[in-house]
Amino acid sequence: MPFAGLFRLLVGVRRFAYQAGWLRAHRLAVPVIVVGNLTVGGTGKTPVTAWLVELCRAAGFRPGIVSRGYGGRPSPAPRLVSPSDDALDVGDEPLLLRRQTGAPVCVHVDRVAAGRQLLELGVNVVIADDGLQHYRLHRDLEIAVLDGVRRLGNGFMLPAGPLREPAARLESVDLVLVNGGVARVGEHALESRISGLRALDGGAGCGLEALRGQAVRTVAGIGNPARFHAQLAAAGLKIQPVAVPDHGRVDLAALSRDSDVPIVMTEKDAVKYAPVSGCPVWVAGLELRVPAEVGARVLERVRAFSP
Repeated sequence: MPFAGLFRLLVGVRRFAYQAGWLRAHRLAVPVIVVGNLTVGGTGKTPVTAWLVELCRAAGFRPGIVSRGYGGRPSPAPRLVSPSDDALDVGDEPLLLRRQTGAPVCVHVDRVAAGRQLLELGVNVVIADDGLQHYRLHRDLEIAVLDGVRRLGNGFMLPAGPLREPAARLESVDLVLVNGGVARVGEHALESRISGLRALDGGAGCGLEALRGQAVRTVAGIGNPARFHAQLAAAGLKIQPVAVPDHGRVDLAALSRDSDVPIVMTEKDAVKYAPVSGCPVWVAGLELRVPAEVGARVLERVRAFSP
């Protein structure tokens, strides 16, 4: 608790320094949307980022993504992510977003520098994945994503609780999206579900019902694997979780040799592995449904700040 109090003080001083102009927030020449959360662990930021890319692209914009590249090797200069990159170099989430959306993705600890790199490619909307606390980058729209079940946990700051910033920070963001659970007044509910399975080796896919009643080993190196496990269990699969840290990986070849029980992993995990022989390895696709009014509000703000 004493450390949590100190952390809260430091976070508050830093935010005030940006609000007062003591520290400078850098504005890009295009609209910037920031997606983030107040808690450690997964809430669904990456699927929301991918949805924003498709939303802006469908409206005629050229979106690009900036990310810190957590889990990858830090680079001295902004790095554009290629679909053929290794997640160990650029991070699993940036690589997944690059492959999923086809939009340019730039990783660097300084998201301002990464954003400027994207502008040279003709990007006219910048989306910052997990950038809510990166105040150095000026933002025109802030979106906070909450886990609808865990929400803000015990309500304490790190390390006594899960909060990166005080709960009151939610009052200053533009949109609060709740992934699962029940949205409260002023919040918007998201619906995410597993849409089907595809083979890791690029072979045929199938629906979850094809594995109903079967035992499967789950590989979920994500912040909140419980949501993934619950969706599989609700579909009638008998799950056997494999311990994987967030952004971590396992020896998939050894796991395949150990048993012929099928493996089911998340899309975020799949970008870290090459196909193996020995047993089926399935990747669970995720479908995200967002209320129409959220999309309308995002586009209204983007158009208002477009040059």
